[in-house]
Amino acid sequence: MIRSVFCALATMVTIIHAPAHADDTPEWRIVIHGGAGVILRENLSVEREAAYTAALETSLKAGGDVLASGGSAVDAVQAAVLTMEDDPLFNAGRGAVMTAARIHELDASIMDGRDRNAGAVAGVTRVRNPILAARAVMDQSEHVMFAGPGADNFAETAGLEMVDNSYFTTERRSQALDRVLREQTRTDADRHGTVGAVAIDRQGNIAAATTTGGMTAKAAGRVGDSPIIGAATYAQNGVCAVSATGHGEYFIRVGVAKTICSRVELAGETIVAAAENALGQVETLGGDGGVIVMGGEGQYAFVFNSAGMYRGMMDASGTLETAIFAAE
Repeated sequence: MIRSVFCALATMVTIIHAPAHADDTPEWRIVIHGGAGVILRENLSVEREAAYTAALETSLKAGGDVLASGGSAVDAVQAAVLTMEDDPLFNAGRGAVMTAARIHELDASIMDGRDRNAGAVAGVTRVRNPILAARAVMDQSEHVMFAGPGADNFAETAGLEMVDNSYFTTERRSQALDRVLREQTRTDADRHGTVGAVAIDRQGNIAAATTTGGMTAKAAGRVGDSPIIGAATYAQNGVCAVSATGHGEYFIRVGVAKTICSRVELAGETIVAAAENALGQVETLGGDGGVIVMGGEGQYAFVFNSAGMYRGMMDASGTLETAIFAAE
């Protein structure tokens, strides 16, 4: 049995922006994450840090372009995570981690805050972009989630691009799998890597999307929180939108995304207080990770109890910000 090595959890880190007045509400805004975990400056070369920063900016601009042209929040979050699925730096799509059986099983979900319509896929192995498969489930079926071969078949029927499973493989992920299988120990980095986005558009609609390759050397058929509506992804107009990243088993048990939005809606908490409560529950159980949260008026927060989180924000004012380490 593979053991997990848990690093000491970091103090809760919260980075927020909340409009003080109604006229501070952004015309549009998109917020993204590329995974949370033990991300330390001393472990990231200057070149690799620059590559991650550039990739985060590419994602923000893809989503921002949709919003700037009057597009919907749900189209924007899809566009933002699509670039990360195509970038082997991230654990989503091409460059995703491998299962113990040396294949890739990918998960994704998307939710539209206008009517709480949602779509998800779990354990897909052949669809090039799992987020597009999740969107197809939302738009083209009566269901919310498809899993395994049925999800791949649905994506193919929907006309999405299909690839051989080897398309997702990179040398970096292959070496990581070899190490975990050899040492029978899974580090923090092997348990993390989800990417996601939340956004608010010009009409005040919000949306969320999350996509991942899962956990290195995971057992065949294992599903984490990323494709589960209410665990990693949730969006409800006027309340909040959430995308989560972290040790999925704990996020499922807490129902992190829905917990946050319910505390905002029913208890009247701020998005920050609600997120800190939910992640506090995750930490109590033994997990770590982070969330990005978009409030109903466009306020946003990055909240994480890990040592870092790849993250960024772009809005209609022209502001574009990215960060990686906890102290930034």
